[in-house]
Amino acid sequence: MYIYDSIKKTKVPFEPIHPNKATIYVCGPTVYDDAHLGHARSSLAFDLLSRTLKTLGYEVTLGKNFTDIDDKIIKKVETTGQSMEEITAYYIERYQEEMNAIGVQRADIEPKATESLQAIEAMVQNLIDKDIAYVIDSGDVYFDTSKDPAYGNISHRVAEDDVAQSRVAHTSQKRNPKDFALWKACKGSEDICFDTAFSRGRPGWHIECSAMIEKHFTGNDEYSIDIHGGGADLLFPHHENEAAQSRCSTGHELAKYWMHNGFVQIDGEKMSKSLGNSFFLKDALNIYDGEVLRYYLNSVHYRNDFNFSQEELELSKKRLDKLYRLKKRVTPSKASVANKKFKEALLNAMADDLNISVALSIIDELIATTNDALDANPKDKGLKKETLANIALIDELLGFGGKEPFSYFQIGVDDALKEKIEALIEQRNEAKRNKDFATSDALRDTLTTLGIGIMDTAEGTLWEKV
Repeated sequence: MYIYDSIKKTKVPFEPIHPNKATIYVCGPTVYDDAHLGHARSSLAFDLLSRTLKTLGYEVTLGKNFTDIDDKIIKKVETTGQSMEEITAYYIERYQEEMNAIGVQRADIEPKATESLQAIEAMVQNLIDKDIAYVIDSGDVYFDTSKDPAYGNISHRVAEDDVAQSRVAHTSQKRNPKDFALWKACKGSEDICFDTAFSRGRPGWHIECSAMIEKHFTGNDEYSIDIHGGGADLLFPHHENEAAQSRCSTGHELAKYWMHNGFVQIDGEKMSKSLGNSFFLKDALNIYDGEVLRYYLNSVHYRNDFNFSQEELELSKKRLDKLYRLKKRVTPSKASVANKKFKEALLNAMADDLNISVALSIIDELIATTNDALDANPKDKGLKKETLANIALIDELLGFGGKEPFSYFQIGVDDALKEKIEALIEQRNEAKRNKDFATSDALRDTLTTLGIGIMDTAEGTLWEKV
């Protein structure tokens, strides 16, 4: 397995810190609003990574956090009148449902900031004891970046006074402009705060992930985990600051490898709420099936920026349709064993830093050659069984192709039309039983005008949207 290390800026062989095991931590959402396409893209990228490593035989442990205490959440508490727990529980549940809809497997570890306060406090206190962190008059705690000689090695970009350095305003009591907040003291009696030895307040954004990783993962003397991942926007300052505070607290590096996925663009512009083009995943799921979205969002290599386009999505769906048409052609055979050469080629593509373009081209070639072989010998039972096994491998590795094919081609048909279709099919079945073939043919024509194709099988009449 080769992966692109964002720090070394090159592909490197994946050599885990523990043999045959892979530990991955991905920065999850701040749960104050619905998930957007950027969340989906990141989740899909690291879902592909996890699936690939598992298929290659690694024992994978994946962690993804939820930031459930944050200024944006507190603002939502103030504007809605709901409790912090009500807001965060609602959006966590929505997030999980929507990720499930696009085939993202649940992480093995899903820590929340509010459930990690003891670990956060211990890490902050450790840094204070080492004089690497300091408490100012307000009770805020800052990380002294001048105490870390390696600060900047992750992003290779350290601004003197970058507004993204922390989620609090800069203060004249900071020792250095680059210092960032580990702990934010209470601003007033209405603020949401927690007690610690150094002050009453809440954690800064960066410290959460470092503490969660140390709490839930067991590394070695050099690294806490194998792979740390997230969107490219997190490289600086979030991952830079995570690496610094973990390095100084533990004495070893946070991650052996760092991986980052590209941005999502809409009409050529980076997706951003400030630009008014933040496309919520729920909106996309109202229009498109989750598996279709998954196929489309994964069709561009994870490191590249993704430009969301309805036209491109429709073209992508037609490509996925071909796989399901082949699956329909070999159903209801029983799967046997995937073709050895196909499996090897597919895994080699994904083991090359998740080269999805090559993987999809291999699948396209499989579809074409299998259809040709079935045209020549439609009753080749062995080929049908192998084809179903090949599609099952695709589903295991890439997360699509697992639906029942006729159900797949019913996507987009609303409940009212489904009810009408089922009624027409039942009328046609009744006509056939009565040997009233004129009525049966007329009902088939009616279904055709509705854009519905039917197939009579041993299991009954199946239908699809054509």
